[in-house]
Amino acid sequence: MKQTLTSPNGTPASRFAFGTMQFGGRADETQSREMFDACIEAGITHFDTAHVYTGGASETLLGRFVQDRREDLIIATKAAYDGGAGRDNLLTSAETSRQRMGLDTLDVLYLHRFDPDTDMHESFETLAGLKERGHIRHVGLSNFAAWQVVKAANIAAKFDLGIAVLQPMYNLVKRQAEVEILPMADDLGILVAPYSPLGGGLLTGKYTAGDDAGRLEQDSRYAARYGQQQMHDAAKGLSQIAAEVGVHPATLAVAWVAKHPTAPSPIISARSAAQLQPSLEALRYVMSDALYDQITALSVTPPPATDRLEEQGV
Repeated sequence: MKQTLTSPNGTPASRFAFGTMQFGGRADETQSREMFDACIEAGITHFDTAHVYTGGASETLLGRFVQDRREDLIIATKAAYDGGAGRDNLLTSAETSRQRMGLDTLDVLYLHRFDPDTDMHESFETLAGLKERGHIRHVGLSNFAAWQVVKAANIAAKFDLGIAVLQPMYNLVKRQAEVEILPMADDLGILVAPYSPLGGGLLTGKYTAGDDAGRLEQDSRYAARYGQQQMHDAAKGLSQIAAEVGVHPATLAVAWVAKHPTAPSPIISARSAAQLQPSLEALRYVMSDALYDQITALSVTPPPATDRLEEQGV
């Protein structure tokens, strides 16, 4: 059975999560509050942040916003993007996050990325101690390969911990997760909350329309991540389909991620409430199987883990 996250009072996780990476950065406090309120109105109960986001402003603002409804919400953050996943860094990061957000307990604490230089036994023993003290409720993994997740799950079990949620990158032009991560997590009963369903803004259609006010133009990492021509061709194709069916490309992009047979819970995000609205509309959008297949065909389906293309009917 797939892991189901709930808030402290038992409210189940919403179908989508909201990522607060822009809070206190590209989104000022007023814009951040407007997006938070829009999410609450749409029924979002799962909010995601990280120790490193916007120098701590993301956690600080999110903590300020959730106080009057804390028991209804699932608050997830991440540790050890910098400094490794050793005991001291995890303890310091978790305590800083709790203080910034004014929370006694973090609902989910992710290891933000795989640390090849730290024995996982140390990491999970530390996380087990945090859970025993009531400082965290669940453990998650972000940016881990499938083999790393399986290794982590086996070691975590030694400390009576499970991996509740996994956060990979996944969207129409970044489909590597389909090969092993999504089926692996589905088999192990781990919830998948993929980030970047809009491909850093590429799949919103704004770059096709000539808008250069976005991360692909302003952030060298995103420019490299989404720099292949075939990705831009797929984005153009998505915009054409969106125009044909009368739906915003962002709505289709998010709904496409959510429709994967393993039922992942995409993490949506934006810089303003207006920019967020098409992603929120995907909560209510019912995508037909035919449309899903049409959109899927815009990008290359990755080969199976065995690399036996004949098994895909190619």
